[in-house]
Amino acid sequence: MDVGSFAIRAALLFVSLAVHHRGIARGGGCDLYKGIWVRDEAYPLYDASRCPFIEKEFDCLKNGRPDRDYLKYRWQPKAGCNFPRFDGGHFLSQILKGKSIMFVGDSLSLNQWQSLTCMLHVALPQANYSLVRTGELSTFSFPGYGAKVMFSRNAFLVDMVSTSHGVALMLDSIKGGDLWKGIDVLVFNTWHWWLHTGRKQPWKFIQVGNARYQDMDRLVAYEKALTTWVKWVETNVDTAKTRVFFQGISPDHMNGSDWGEPNARNCEEQKDPFFKTYPAGHHPAQLVVEKAIGAMPKPVAVHLLDVTSLSQLRKDGHPSVYGGHGEHRAMDCTHWCLAGVPDTWNELLYAALLRS
Repeated sequence: MDVGSFAIRAALLFVSLAVHHRGIARGGGCDLYKGIWVRDEAYPLYDASRCPFIEKEFDCLKNGRPDRDYLKYRWQPKAGCNFPRFDGGHFLSQILKGKSIMFVGDSLSLNQWQSLTCMLHVALPQANYSLVRTGELSTFSFPGYGAKVMFSRNAFLVDMVSTSHGVALMLDSIKGGDLWKGIDVLVFNTWHWWLHTGRKQPWKFIQVGNARYQDMDRLVAYEKALTTWVKWVETNVDTAKTRVFFQGISPDHMNGSDWGEPNARNCEEQKDPFFKTYPAGHHPAQLVVEKAIGAMPKPVAVHLLDVTSLSQLRKDGHPSVYGGHGEHRAMDCTHWCLAGVPDTWNELLYAALLRS
C-alpha cells in the first residue's frame, strides 16, 4: 500500500471517528494517554541485566548501545491525573494472585510481555518463577502467587488456513481462540504483519466467506479482521470475569519526515524524544482500531490501551542497529529497547486494572 492511500484513508477515517476518539476507554475526566515525556533520574524501572530471561533483540545496552538517556524518560499525564507508580509487589499479590494474564499478538506483544515479566521479577527477585515455551505459547509463572503471565503468538488474530490453493488469511474466521478462553486478563494486538508483502507475507490469498482475493487494501482487510475479533469477544468472553484490552498501534520510526527531520532515514542515532505535536498526525491503523472498538455495545467491553500517540514521540526508543543481530547490524525501528517504552504501556495497564 502506498503512502498516498494511507493518507487519504486516514483523513476519511478521522472525519468519521471524531465523535469516538475522545470517549474510548477513558473515565473520570482524566485521560492518562495525553501528556508529555519528562526526564526522571529515578528511571528506568529496572536494569535489564537483572532479567536473565530477556530476549536478546530487546537488550540494547548488552548489544552495545552507547547512549543511556533514552532510559531516563517517564510518561507524565496532564495535570489533574493520578497516574500511580508501578508496584510489582501489589500487582502480583493483589491484582494477579491466583489469576492469569495473556498477551495475544505479534512480536510487539512479545515486547510488552517481556517488559512485564522483567518489571515483576525485578520487583520481587526472591520470588520463584518458571518460564515454559510450548509451540507459540510462552508461560511465565510465579507459583508462590498462583500467577501466570502468558504470551500467545498470533500475528493476525484471525485464522490462517492451509488449503489446496495455498495459505488463506480468513478475515471472517477465528477458530483458534479456544486458548484465550478462561484467562482473567487478555491484551490483544495486531497490525505489524498486515503490511508485509513478498517473501515476508505468510499467506497466499485473502478469503472472506467463499470469496477469494489475491490481495486488497490492507486497511480494509485489517478493519474486516478487527470486526471479526470484536464479534469473537462479544460471543466468547464474559467481561464480568475477564478484562479485555487492545494494545494500541505501536508506531515505527522508519521515516524522519514523520517527526520533521527529513534527512533522518530512520531511527538510527536518535537519542531524545520528540517533545512537540507529532507532525505525522494520527496513525491510520489506530483510527481503524478506534472505529471497531467504538462500535461495540455500551458499556464498551474492551479497554483501549491508547499508546500510539505517546509512543510516536519516542523515536529514540528502538534498538536500531543494537538489536543483537551480530555482524549484519540490521535496522530495527519497529520493536523497543528494554528497559524502555513498553514499560510505560504496562504502567498504563496497571493503572487501568487498578480502576476496575
